[in-house]
Amino acid sequence: MPSAAERTRTLVQSTCSAVLLVPGLDALRPDQLMPDARTVDGEGDLLLAFAADSPVVRAATRAQADELAAVLEITDVAPVSVPHRIRGRAWVSGWLTRVPGAAEPGRTTLRLEVGEAYVDDLWGAESVEADEFTAAVPDPLSEHEAELLQHLHAAHSTEVQTLRSLLGERTGGGAAAVPVGVDRFGLRVRFTGVNCFDARFDFPEPVRDVGELRRAMHALFEAANS
Repeated sequence: MPSAAERTRTLVQSTCSAVLLVPGLDALRPDQLMPDARTVDGEGDLLLAFAADSPVVRAATRAQADELAAVLEITDVAPVSVPHRIRGRAWVSGWLTRVPGAAEPGRTTLRLEVGEAYVDDLWGAESVEADEFTAAVPDPLSEHEAELLQHLHAAHSTEVQTLRSLLGERTGGGAAAVPVGVDRFGLRVRFTGVNCFDARFDFPEPVRDVGELRRAMHALFEAANS
């Protein structure tokens, strides 16, 4: 299974929505706290782009000589229609500063030096140390996960339904099967009948790209039909 650090790093570098929580800026609208872009540099710090006139930028500029605590909160929503769509949240806390000379026209880059992180998702709730976050890499499928799940749900729903045969009598006859997550280790399917629950279908070995994922999915479907 992916480590807590890998799951957090994946969420940070995904397209999930995020807001930067800064003391004293609680009254701002959520959209004013959303970075226009975010990435992770080679040292494991978060680089967050905001409009140059953003209240967040002004706060970081005023506090340049001091440490300004901040928390990036990320919310992960399943890209397919399914009950309980929020798959997880992550919080990355640290110290916010303005990056000198790293501005684009109309935008300013802020650095969030990571102190610690916490993830609460479909795998469970765990804390992450700064060095663990720095060393982790995002899941190789994360960039394509949304389109992969949407394609599975729209074009291969019948095959996904057959995976219930690998669970014996657990799903019951009327449960629908919706692919709700995929990563290098396996596929997560949500069965949404009377008793809604998730089931993991692990790949024989971790996949490294979409090509290997296709072969792993075919093996899953063949096992379900054998």
